[in-house]
Amino acid sequence: VDDNCDAIDLVLRTGEPGMVYNVGAGNELTNLELVDRLLGLCGADPSLIDMVEDRPGHDRRYSVDVARIRALGWTPAWGLDEGLAATVDWYRDNRWWWEPLRNNPLAR
Repeated sequence: VDDNCDAIDLVLRTGEPGMVYNVGAGNELTNLELVDRLLGLCGADPSLIDMVEDRPGHDRRYSVDVARIRALGWTPAWGLDEGLAATVDWYRDNRWWWEPLRNNPLAR
């Protein structure tokens, strides 16, 4: 979140109006690899993963061209694992914010 806010601030101050600036760190991993990392951070059992059949037209990878944001001098300050750990910690420390949404059908 901090990295994205820093990137948006940089674009607002120095970017070219009308230009698209993709923000990304260049990490490429599968959805399953990401889920495995999150399960580890949460201390959750990998048996929680429910493998399902891919939908037709399933995207095999997600990637953005970050050349323009890099040209402005932006690079991520947080590594992927460090950022995931901070995010998990935030959600643990702020249950009051998200827990009421779990049973609210309008929040889904």
